[in-house]
Amino acid sequence: MENLIPLLNSIDSVLWGPPLITLLVGTGIFLTVRLRLLQVVHLPLALSLIFRARNRGEGDVSSFKALCVALAATVGTGNIVGVATAVKAGGPGAIFWMWMAAFFGMATKYAEGLLAIKYRTTDSHGDIAGGPMFYIEKGLGRAWRPMAIFFACACVLVAFFGIGTFPQVNAIVDSVEISFGVPRWATDFAITALIAAITLGGLKSIARVAAAIVPFMALSYIALSLILIVMNIDALPHAVALILQSAFTGEAAVGGFAGSTIMMAMQNGIARGVFSNESGLGSAPIASAASKTKRPAEQGLISMTGTFIDTIIICTMTGLALVLTGVWSGDTAGAAMTSAAFSANYGTIGSHLLTIALVLFAFTTILGWNYYGERAIIYLFERKGVLPYRLIFIALVASGAFLKLEAIWILADIVNGLMAIPNLIALLLLSGVIVRETKLYMEYVKRHSRIKHS
Repeated sequence: MENLIPLLNSIDSVLWGPPLITLLVGTGIFLTVRLRLLQVVHLPLALSLIFRARNRGEGDVSSFKALCVALAATVGTGNIVGVATAVKAGGPGAIFWMWMAAFFGMATKYAEGLLAIKYRTTDSHGDIAGGPMFYIEKGLGRAWRPMAIFFACACVLVAFFGIGTFPQVNAIVDSVEISFGVPRWATDFAITALIAAITLGGLKSIARVAAAIVPFMALSYIALSLILIVMNIDALPHAVALILQSAFTGEAAVGGFAGSTIMMAMQNGIARGVFSNESGLGSAPIASAASKTKRPAEQGLISMTGTFIDTIIICTMTGLALVLTGVWSGDTAGAAMTSAAFSANYGTIGSHLLTIALVLFAFTTILGWNYYGERAIIYLFERKGVLPYRLIFIALVASGAFLKLEAIWILADIVNGLMAIPNLIALLLLSGVIVRETKLYMEYVKRHSRIKHS
């Protein structure tokens, strides 16, 4: 794998160059304009819907559980290791570009969730099936089926070789070995056994586990990070100024860091932000399609909160911890860098707590992506492809502990990009549908509000 790094780097540079970054951010900007800053204007409504959505439509799980499955897949190593990787390569300015990607990505995630409900269907076993492969084929027409197939193939590749397996497993075994001295093979065996047991239960089993773990792990990590920020509150204004300055100058204000450019900060911030919140990848709508809701826009709003929670809140916590403690300009990288930030304030216990958070984050991401890949396989090969898919997935989880970190992140970036392209094209072409459905829902909300208060 190490010999392939130069080739993978070349492919990654081309794929994640200006064209894809323009398409990714441009789609978010375009949808933000067409939806009239929906991610700002209707964020309070979206956050309230997480808990009070009626869940009266056809579907397999509640809107809350669908969001938890989506968050299970997105809140992972990207929030801890990915942020550190972005800051290491692009400087503190990468955090600003992560924010920008997330802000416009909220409009993208809204559109994905809306279309997932609008064009969902039922498979031969009576389970809800949806996601980009369905809104490409049903929304754009049968002539676009090759693009839907390309998306489904890319989704399987991401589940196998991208976000779904290698980065998560590698991060878990690394951090457990560093913090607790547990051999890599032992941790890897335990993860593989647990994943095999849970994923054989299908969506409802995954949703049950996700709904139990995700809220707890997210709130715990936020609390841990907030205490760290409060302990360094005097340095906060300087840290924020450094992030903003580095985003536009490409230079860091700390002497230990050299060689960052504006393009590096932008590229790493956006790529790592997408890796973390997956806005534009088309993964979350696969989970959203299973929601028990009648109204596409309602699920769109709930889906949108996933990007807000993942990047605007959780990734920001990690980024500020790295900058406030100054570890970003040191010699560490990846999980070790974030661990150093928490150890600087909490001592050894900080490293242990971070390891537990990372294990939970990464574990739930593996579960979520197992489901995404499985739905793509069913689209491609129907039910006969499920058992071979599960066996391959479990085998890849088992082997993920023994691959080089650098190669893993590059490979993950490449397959992410391949998945994003057909989804973003579909969102742009179906933007008229998105706007119409949004207007219908907002009229419904106004009517419902008037009736309630009359």
